Amino acid sequence: RDVFLSGWTEVGEKLVKMAEAFPEDKYDYKPTEGVRSFGDVLRHVAFWNGWVAKTARGEKPDGKPNELPKAEFSTKEKIVAALKNSVAEAATELKKQSPSPGAREAGLWGSFISHSSEHYGQLVVYYRLNGLVPPASRGTN
Repeated sequence: RDVFLSGWTEVGEKLVKMAEAFPEDKYDYKPTEGVRSFGDVLRHVAFWNGWVAKTARGEKPDGKPNELPKAEFSTKEKIVAALKNSVAEAATELKKQSPSPGAREAGLWGSFISHSSEHYGQLVVYYRLNGLVPPASRGTN
C-alpha cells in the first residue's frame, strides 16, 4: 500500500502542478484534431481518479462518461479543484487499504498510477508545443 500511495501521490502532485501552471487561455489547446484538449485530459484524469476512489470503497461506478462534464467543469479553477479533490479522495481510500493489498487492489492502483503517468507524459508534450517548460522540469534554481 505504501508503495502505491507514494506513486499515486507523486503523479497526482505533478498533474496538479501542471494544471495550476498552464495558462487558462490554453486549456482548450490540442495539438491536432482527434485528441483531447489540455482541459479535456485533466477532466478525464479527474473522472477516473474518482472512479478509482469509488471502486476502492466497494461501489460500482459507471465508467461510460469517461471524463467530467465540460459544462460543469468549464474553467481552469473548476478543473484544478476537481483534479485536486480526486487525487486526495483516492489517496484517502488507498490509506484505508490493507498494508499488503491483494492482487485485485494492487491491480487497481497499479493500473491507475500508470494511467495518470501516461497522461502526465502527454501533457508534457502539450507544454512543450506551447513553448512552456513543465513544472517538474524547471529545477529548483
